[in-house]
Amino acid sequence: MKAKHIFLMIIALMVSLVLFAQAAEAAPAAEAAPTQSISLFTVFVDSREWAYPILLVFVIGIVYAFARWNQLYRKEKIDAQGFYLKLRNYIRNDQLDEATKISESYKGTTMGFIFWSALMIFKEARKSGKKGAELRISVQNSLDESALQTVHRLDGGLFWFDTLAQIATYLGLLGTIWGLLTAFAGLAGLSAAAQGAALTNGIKLAIGTTALGLIAAIPLTIIKGWLYTRASNLINDIDEYSVKLINTINNAIKD
Repeated sequence: MKAKHIFLMIIALMVSLVLFAQAAEAAPAAEAAPTQSISLFTVFVDSREWAYPILLVFVIGIVYAFARWNQLYRKEKIDAQGFYLKLRNYIRNDQLDEATKISESYKGTTMGFIFWSALMIFKEARKSGKKGAELRISVQNSLDESALQTVHRLDGGLFWFDTLAQIATYLGLLGTIWGLLTAFAGLAGLSAAAQGAALTNGIKLAIGTTALGLIAAIPLTIIKGWLYTRASNLINDIDEYSVKLINTINNAIKD
């Protein structure tokens, strides 16, 4: 497990413990009330011990979502068209040093790294005396290699949101079954009034865990779709402007 994943897990556990402590303090007051309105908190309380693993799964998903948002929206922030047009003008004017410097300044992004790798190979291969088809193949291979090294990181790992959403849903369903078993088990050997209370508590547990699991799963699924759209747009830009860059370089290569 990578260090950043361990760090995310630690943050998730800390947040969960804080929420657990707050819920534990407020639970007696909620239970003492004669009537309750339906709210997220009451659903949490009714889910009892099943609420905490569901909450933990949700918090892990939110922390991971923030990490992926930081990667896809902040670190990968780049004007793809403007970046390519700058490089195209320098390449057409045979100003490879300037083009390389510009691409190097964007090397922290996936597109910037791919373009920088291709331009570096273009410069080095041309200095070594390669021309024509041999030079074109070297540049193409460099671009393909750098793309294979980096592009998969954009949408890689997004499947974890589906996994976490499924775990939250399954925990909710398991809590539902457990609540029903508790309700029916509580009917044995009790008075009529006690049986009603046991049945009510069991049903509240069953329904509460189902609701809480869905409340956790739905946002995680939406977040996954949102981040996946961003990753797909970045990959499409890389594919489009990589082809344009190769065409520009090929046109600048003399046979």
